[in-house]
Amino acid sequence: MTRATQSRTRRDVLRGAAALGLAGMGAALPRALRAANALRIGAPAPAADLVTLDGRKIVTTDLKGQVIILTFWATWCGPCRQELPLLSAYATAHAGQGLTVLGLSLDGTEDLPKVQAVARTLSFPVGLLAHANLPGYGRIWRIPVNFTIDRAGRLVDDGWKDKEASWTADRLERIVTPLLSR
Repeated sequence: MTRATQSRTRRDVLRGAAALGLAGMGAALPRALRAANALRIGAPAPAADLVTLDGRKIVTTDLKGQVIILTFWATWCGPCRQELPLLSAYATAHAGQGLTVLGLSLDGTEDLPKVQAVARTLSFPVGLLAHANLPGYGRIWRIPVNFTIDRAGRLVDDGWKDKEASWTADRLERIVTPLLSR
């Protein structure tokens, strides 16, 4: 199977999972739930690596002292595209307070021009997620999904368990803003 075919297959699986919810995951669901259930609020957040579109490598464990939001999205995801401008504006407004937002796109390499077009409108680094499974966070089967890490590297918001999948101004104020004043 070619890399482009693998990317299309992954994208199609993710689209189907997003459309069907939990029923669309089949055998992959138990693995995704085990990884998601391994995340513990207040425990050290699993390290996440992002290779940005311009080739920089950012590792969350190197960002201690920052509040970090990991946001998983795709160009074909309507709710993702709605939250990205809000998240970008929030990141700009709070960068001086130690906020770092990292965008991980689930688009395939064949959609790189679309990802680049969206990324140009954002104030935070974006990269393509190499696999739909991020070690420590599980299979990314629902998007948008977000995780928040405090300045000490602890997970403070688990996107798998949060009933609100997308960021809203109220949710950012409730979850992230208090972390920035600590």
